[in-house]
Amino acid sequence: MTYGGDDGRRRMPPRPPQPPARPRQQQQRAQMLPLPGRGQSPYDARTRPMGARGEAPAPPPGPPRQDPPEHGGRQPRPRRRRRWSIGKILMTLLIVFVLFVGAIWAYLEFSINRVDAIGDYSGRPAAASGTNWLIVGSDSRQGLTAEDEERLATGDSGEAGGQRTDTIMIAHLPDNSTKPTLLSLPRDSQVKIPGHGTSKINAAFALGGPKLLVQTVEQATGLRMDHYAEIGFGGFAKIVDAIGGVDMCIDKDMNDPMTGIDIKAGCQKLDGRSALGFVRMRHASATPRSDLDRVANQRKFIGALVSQVASPGTLLNPFDFFPLLGSAPDALTMDTGDHVHNLVGLAIAMRGISSDGVTTTTMPITDASAQHWDKKKSAQLFDALKNDTEVPPDIVMN
Repeated sequence: MTYGGDDGRRRMPPRPPQPPARPRQQQQRAQMLPLPGRGQSPYDARTRPMGARGEAPAPPPGPPRQDPPEHGGRQPRPRRRRRWSIGKILMTLLIVFVLFVGAIWAYLEFSINRVDAIGDYSGRPAAASGTNWLIVGSDSRQGLTAEDEERLATGDSGEAGGQRTDTIMIAHLPDNSTKPTLLSLPRDSQVKIPGHGTSKINAAFALGGPKLLVQTVEQATGLRMDHYAEIGFGGFAKIVDAIGGVDMCIDKDMNDPMTGIDIKAGCQKLDGRSALGFVRMRHASATPRSDLDRVANQRKFIGALVSQVASPGTLLNPFDFFPLLGSAPDALTMDTGDHVHNLVGLAIAMRGISSDGVTTTTMPITDASAQHWDKKKSAQLFDALKNDTEVPPDIVMN
């Protein structure tokens, strides 16, 4: 760019004043100064180096970088730990309880002894109202050692003349609100045994086992048996010992010279040996009616035993429950068609014996020998059981 002066000549615009040139030595010294970020500096200990020109500073150490989420650009919420609510805890406990009960049920179902006791035959009584159990206490010594027989005072098995039954009972469970009935059949009762003429009812067991006994009872009573349960000497004592004994109140001193069992009067806990002696005793001064007193004591003891076995104190106590669970299968024998739920129903019904919730009676008889049944009263009794009606009080015999 030019402009004209006063004299008409074109002249260049004046240059701005330039700073004085630095000496060459000073320029070189300036060029030799360290660049920022290189070399030592008193601020290096407090500041981060900037790095080379054009490069980003090094990132601080830390967790690895995570890629952003693909959906929505939102960060996922951290997972919360699952907390066990009261409902979940209760549900878990319920499942464990059901599995435990199921395992016990299966164990008993497949472990209890079975026998073919109930079968069809010509002339068998027709089914009527309610359910009938034939309950048998045999004098079987199976599983007992010589020491066990001596301790339990079972007597000489050779003198028994074959396997017999010390206890024969019919448990009737009605279909309505009528009381259940536990009926004792005196073992010396004279009845007709199919194929063997007339003899004592307990001889049927020795002659033909459970099957002939069931048929004999059905023919004599006109009642159809639906279930069968049998327990021997050894099994009975083991069950009593498994639950730590049974609480009983004895009215009089009981001293049996035949077995040597001595039980004092008063409330006490009977162990297996004493309990077996109590339900078998009939030669003591405390049992003047002989077999009639014995069957009454048997019903009384069964009520106490069932109530104690089914009590929370036994079922919730592992020191009683598991020994009972271990002894029950070997002690009990049922018909091949029976199952654990049938046995549970029987136990629930028989719990009422101690609280007068069950009618307990002996077959009406004509004399103290208990060999002959009163035909008229017996017919009334059997009709009441067939029709699920109350047993007339005037024929109840204790």
